[in-house]
Amino acid sequence: MAIESDKLRERLDRATDHLDPPYAVVDLTAFDANAAALTDRAAGKPLRLASKSVRSRELISRALARPGWRGVMAFTLPEAIWLVRAGVSDDVLLAYPSADRASLAELAADPTLAAAITLMIDSTGQLDLIDAVRAPGQRAELRLCLDLDASWRPLRGRVHVGVRRSPVHSARAAGALAATVTGRAGFRLVGLMSYEAQIAGLGDAPPGQTLLAGAIRLAQRGSYRELLARRGAAVAAVREHADLEFVNGGGTGSVAATSADPAVTEVTAGSGLYGPTLFDAYRAWRPTPAAFFACAVVRRPTPELATVLGGGWIASGPAADSRLPRPWLPAGLKLVGTEGAGEVQTPLSGAAASTLNIGDRVWFRHAKAGELCERVNELHLVEGDAVVATVPTYRGEGHAFL
Repeated sequence: MAIESDKLRERLDRATDHLDPPYAVVDLTAFDANAAALTDRAAGKPLRLASKSVRSRELISRALARPGWRGVMAFTLPEAIWLVRAGVSDDVLLAYPSADRASLAELAADPTLAAAITLMIDSTGQLDLIDAVRAPGQRAELRLCLDLDASWRPLRGRVHVGVRRSPVHSARAAGALAATVTGRAGFRLVGLMSYEAQIAGLGDAPPGQTLLAGAIRLAQRGSYRELLARRGAAVAAVREHADLEFVNGGGTGSVAATSADPAVTEVTAGSGLYGPTLFDAYRAWRPTPAAFFACAVVRRPTPELATVLGGGWIASGPAADSRLPRPWLPAGLKLVGTEGAGEVQTPLSGAAASTLNIGDRVWFRHAKAGELCERVNELHLVEGDAVVATVPTYRGEGHAFL
């Protein structure tokens, strides 16, 4: 492992020798291998690409050009409109409900956009907002997807396992909302989505936490069994009122398990293309790290410490060590507990720190995938020991969607 790490560091250093940190790279060989592995795990069901996990049009298009990948799951409506107008995809599912009135008006006024974008809903209040922006008789018919809450609520709901998303949890509630939607003019219910975050987004092998790992695995098994039955019942209830084009589920961490659900017709994935550190805590499949960012050593406070400029690119979620970037190369570096990863400087300790000189690069991995792109305007694409292209991120194209 140490030899492989040394070779990777040497290759990345050679490829980017002409660049001054900080900057971000994507190893295309690892990116493509991860895309292929995810396709294999989907077992014939199409993968919908989660754009928030990539946030670069060129790399989104690269993945979509591969067999087994079809359509985009966008995270905001302005982003979805931009992706359609840019020709990235004509099949974009919005992951979350939108209250962006200007974008809703733009969508409603353009039949091409209305045919390509599917809005996410979980209540009639969202329909009321759309109708207030533009009345049904004055707009194109809008495509809708119903968000079924996938959290597990054992002990008669006294325990909540998962994220808090949709208020629609039961098959009966899903059927009732579907009946309401199909009874309203100007809308067409075409899909159902449920994201099992407690399975897809939670690693079951947290390092050094054996008891917690056991509890997570037990909860994931129970949650999967419950969701398998409830999602199937919800799909059947909704199909009584609408001809569904798709049933979407899952994420990178549950591609194989979600694909095995007969009620699901497509699976979402995205983070696995970059392979951030949160996925190091999964047993079933761990993507090959493909995205890195480099910072330069600018200080040596002591012979045992090396300090890089910047480095504090913290991931969203609960404030915890798991959200910190990880110094990855050279191997053997670690953050200093009293400072962590800082906005303007990050001191590093560990066996490798004493070997670093002023100007050397330290390669980090981000805790999450697409959030890395919020820090840089471009991604340098590496093949072998050369940068073969430099492509803009969303930020580099002037967009900060969320």
